[in-house]
Amino acid sequence: MLNRNLIILIFSQVFSFTVAPVTVLLSGIIASGMIDIKYIATLPTALTVVGTAIGSIFASYLMSIKGRKFGFIFSSLMSTFAALLASFAVFNDYFMIYCLANLILGLGLAFTAQYRFAAAESVSKQYIPTTISIILLSGLVSAVVGPNLATISKNIITDHLYVGSYLFLSLLTFIPFCLFIFFNNEKNDFEKKVIQGRSYLTLLSQPRFFQAVVSAAIGYVVMSFLMTATPIEMHVIQQMSLNKTSFVIQMHIFGMFLPSLFTGSLINKFGHSKIMYTGVSILIFCVLINFIYQHFYNYLFGLILLGIGWNFLFISGTSLLIISYKPEEKFKAQGLNDFLVFSTQAVGALAAGSLLYLTNWQFINILCLPLLIIVLLATLYADKITRN
Repeated sequence: MLNRNLIILIFSQVFSFTVAPVTVLLSGIIASGMIDIKYIATLPTALTVVGTAIGSIFASYLMSIKGRKFGFIFSSLMSTFAALLASFAVFNDYFMIYCLANLILGLGLAFTAQYRFAAAESVSKQYIPTTISIILLSGLVSAVVGPNLATISKNIITDHLYVGSYLFLSLLTFIPFCLFIFFNNEKNDFEKKVIQGRSYLTLLSQPRFFQAVVSAAIGYVVMSFLMTATPIEMHVIQQMSLNKTSFVIQMHIFGMFLPSLFTGSLINKFGHSKIMYTGVSILIFCVLINFIYQHFYNYLFGLILLGIGWNFLFISGTSLLIISYKPEEKFKAQGLNDFLVFSTQAVGALAAGSLLYLTNWQFINILCLPLLIIVLLATLYADKITRN
């Protein structure tokens, strides 16, 4: 199953994905110190996700023309530039430039999100769930490297907190550029397939395709909504230390990726729908733990469950998506899926800060329950149609 492209994608995921945990950990805290209007403190985080949503269509289109190798090299250089721009913004206390830097970092993450599709295309059909799991599992290293390096390097520039964090991030995001030089495009990878196949509406009208998109999108929006609010809730509102906050985010990201060791096997054994039902159940339990009490261990165990539930919904949704469209539709279907997934995630990230300051931690958790019911209904409907 392992091949050169897959190995390159695994190691590149480790370094490229450090953008995500560093953004989650630092952007809300940094923004809170830059501006007086606290309820827009999650704007930089939200713009990262907006960039990912916008970039998902652009990434698919660019790689349909130029190939995945070109796209991945381009994104590595773009992310490196964005990290340097963020360090400049933090050094000078420029909030709008910091927002712009986060938007560009999000564009880079849109290409990183395509690693899982590139990996799936490099193996035979029976290995797709496992391959996607391996790519996501490498995010575990990102969860350790990103937040720890950001915390250790935050003071290296005297009197300018967190500038060093982004300088070191720029080094990490440059490494995939060196790796992708040795990447091979798949045969016919960049024929203009993005304009071929069924329309977007026709794709979405397919029950299994719709189920896959809904599972991944709602899994992401719930995860992003609560994860984005957590550093502000813990560090800014509850006055817990940055070390405790960082630890909770790290354990959350472990929860996101560690189950990848067995999620692919579970999908092969029990099917996509049962794993989705399990993921929804775990997320409901997460909401209940968060709702009960605002204690360090509630945040810790709640965020771990949030990561596990996301893992089940996202991997099952992605692996189901790949077998729900025709080969010539891959760039169109993948671009549509990621646009919808990351657009809803952006809404969640942007709403997190304002709703947290306007209401409270318990309220924003309860808001997640109706979304989880939608996943259940979409899955039940697809199962019913398939049986009939």
